[in-house]
Amino acid sequence: MKPVKSTLLLGTLVGLVSCGIDMPKETQSSFETMKVVKSDIELPYKFSAIMRGQNDVTVTPQVSGQLMKICVAEGETVKRGQTLFIIDSRNAQLELEAAQANLQAALAQENSAKLEYESNKNLFEKKIVSSYMLSNSENLYKQAQAAVAQARAVVNRAKVELGFCTIKASVTGVIGEIPVRVGDQVSPMTQLTMLSGNTTMYAEFSVTEAIVEAMVQEGMNASDVEKYIAALPEATFIMKNGTEFPHKGRVVSLTGVVNAATGSLTCKVLFPNPDGHLYSGIQGTIVMPFAEKDVIVIPQNAVVRLQDKSLVYKVQPDSTATAVDVQTEDTGNGMDFIITSGLKPGDQIVTTGANNVTEGQQVLFPEEGKSGNS
Repeated sequence: MKPVKSTLLLGTLVGLVSCGIDMPKETQSSFETMKVVKSDIELPYKFSAIMRGQNDVTVTPQVSGQLMKICVAEGETVKRGQTLFIIDSRNAQLELEAAQANLQAALAQENSAKLEYESNKNLFEKKIVSSYMLSNSENLYKQAQAAVAQARAVVNRAKVELGFCTIKASVTGVIGEIPVRVGDQVSPMTQLTMLSGNTTMYAEFSVTEAIVEAMVQEGMNASDVEKYIAALPEATFIMKNGTEFPHKGRVVSLTGVVNAATGSLTCKVLFPNPDGHLYSGIQGTIVMPFAEKDVIVIPQNAVVRLQDKSLVYKVQPDSTATAVDVQTEDTGNGMDFIITSGLKPGDQIVTTGANNVTEGQQVLFPEEGKSGNS
């Protein structure tokens, strides 16, 4: 839309011609106007977000005991399977040795019962012993086998308990805060640290129901919504210091349950983090562009703020300007406003110079108005 430029010529009488004084000079005050039309515009929606690792893991011990060694430091990058903490294993080692001794005793008992059963079986075939003695020895042999299986399970459990004394990383990631110290008594209720698997990160933020309704069309089924989310534009993450993260993210999920306290839904955007610059817990802003279709967009300089009102000067058929109240919506680009009420397509408004217009002032002149106000 090409603005139309109009010129107001003001004259100031400074003397009389009869007195030989020069004729008054003209002072120019310029205005530009435009015709209101509907158009499409892309708006940057902004949301406060917090980063979470895709595989954030809370590291807690599975056995109780004294913490003997901390093998990592806060902020250190570790690989899956790397040792993080060591808990006193002496009691667990004793339990394993006792279980292994019980297993040996059970194996010996099983061997004796087996010999007794096989002997009675041979004697029964020769009709030397009764079927009762054969059945009784067979039952004792089966009990001995069960005792061995039970003792073996105790050994395996003791080995697991001993293994729990060495805590290893379950994912590759970055070590968070370590609130414990060597010598502390720890238990399964103790949080040793947070391990953030940060090769990929989630930006989590809340989205109001109104925005979701604007994004997702009414009548969409679950499959359609998934396709729509997959087709959403890429998102940008702006850190608190204003730095833009170089990699773009994509929306991967939108919870289907509204938070009763906030009236919002949680949205997740997945970001690749190949260089490890993002950490779990950092905050920033998610920026996503969304298209607004068939709306009235005007320059910000056309809007005059007067206390709690927003005014636009509309050009009347007689070329004078009249103030009209309008409702505006910020586009986020620093240049334009969307007008939600107060104007309609075809209206002509003052843009440049709107702050200098007074009610009823002429802003267009015949010789310039004929050149095509649009």
